[in-house]
Amino acid sequence: MSTAIGLSTPVLAPLLPISGTFALPFSAYFTLLSYRVVHYRLRDKQYLGDNSSKNADPNNELYLATRCHQNFIENVPLGLTLAAFAELNGGNRRALTAALSALLTFRILHVELGLINGMGIGRPIGYWGTFGTIASLGVYASYLVKGYWGL
Repeated sequence: MSTAIGLSTPVLAPLLPISGTFALPFSAYFTLLSYRVVHYRLRDKQYLGDNSSKNADPNNELYLATRCHQNFIENVPLGLTLAAFAELNGGNRRALTAALSALLTFRILHVELGLINGMGIGRPIGYWGTFGTIASLGVYASYLVKGYWGL
């Protein structure tokens, strides 16, 4: 007769429901940003790089599209990872939903009202909002495990 050791299947079923819920909107926006890069690459026949070295134009659409895409890649995985750490350690579902909603909103503001237009108002709002959200998620995830360290 075998005995189950550790986590059983029913416990694992909804392991990260909040982080998992945000997989769709984050991946959909990532796909849009990727599509924009490909669109401008094909249009400009610039299949490698972003063409920024040719004409130092800060309004180069391919350059801006690649920067939008890269900024998303630089920030969102860390935010989602920190949220998952907090969620796995019993983080408040409403707080995590609010944080990931804010992160998505700030990333969209950073691009759509910021970088895509050069230097729009969404850029600083998106940057500082993302910065604050990621920092808060890091602090929250650490706070949730403070007991492990005897604090």
